[in-house]
Amino acid sequence: MSKGAVSVRALAEHFKLEVLAAEERLDRQVTKPGGHRPGLEFVGYFDYFPMERVQVLGIKEITYLHKLTDLERNLHIGNIVKYHPPCFIVTSGQQEEGLKYLMRYCEEEGIPLLRTPLPTTEFIAVMDAFLVKELAEQIAIHGVCVNVSGIGILLRGSSGAGKSETAHSLIRRGHRLVADDVIVLKKLSPRTLLGTHNGKTKEFLALRSIGLINVVRLYGRKAFQEETRIALDIELTKWRDNELNNELEVEERYTDYMGVRIPHIQIQLQPGRDVASLVEAAANNWYLQQQGYSAVEEFMSRLQEG
Repeated sequence: MSKGAVSVRALAEHFKLEVLAAEERLDRQVTKPGGHRPGLEFVGYFDYFPMERVQVLGIKEITYLHKLTDLERNLHIGNIVKYHPPCFIVTSGQQEEGLKYLMRYCEEEGIPLLRTPLPTTEFIAVMDAFLVKELAEQIAIHGVCVNVSGIGILLRGSSGAGKSETAHSLIRRGHRLVADDVIVLKKLSPRTLLGTHNGKTKEFLALRSIGLINVVRLYGRKAFQEETRIALDIELTKWRDNELNNELEVEERYTDYMGVRIPHIQIQLQPGRDVASLVEAAANNWYLQQQGYSAVEEFMSRLQEG
């Protein structure tokens, strides 16, 4: 399990930020999500100052600095830059003319100063969403990840179980591939697990006896999705003759990924079984359960009514 880091350069490229100072230090790393507006710090209160976060300067903060004397301004800015946050980002496209004092301090301390035309609250919202995903705890597992009717599913099983073939059948039915072979799982919250690819296998699906195919080239853009929230963990297993396989209600099982519990289902394989249809049925049944419907409860109710 690992946690990522995002360079200031990657942040600048993703949001098309303009670099105003310390361009040679864009390799500095952001390791914590959440933009911080240093209001209290400008008046000298530094307890609990989140120095590892991106410092965002909106119109309110810059206007306050403009109203200070040169001595006061130098003191307040100097107190903040000595903590060496990853970078400062000025929002709302504020003019460079009024930022020269800030540019000078950032150049001297080697802290990138960047600018965005977006309003402060809007920029912080989109930046936080980006950083939460990029900095999330993550692991890589073996399997196939698909999105079936908007529901993210992990297909796991031993080598040769038919995971990729099942994914291919699902794609032919209008569903989407997310990742084949190596699935990257990111923990966004205690209840939210995101599945995505590792970049190298993006859009590729490996089929036995056929080889590697590019699903986008074969079936169009609708056949691929960059990421999906994981709702089900489905394991393809060997058929067991002596096991009861027609239970009214399968016992609830879960797989734990980084502390996030995902409902687990086993689908036993046998020649002639339409596994793709069973995966679709599992996805649709999970969706109905989320809406509060239980086929077993309805069936038992009918029996009791006579």
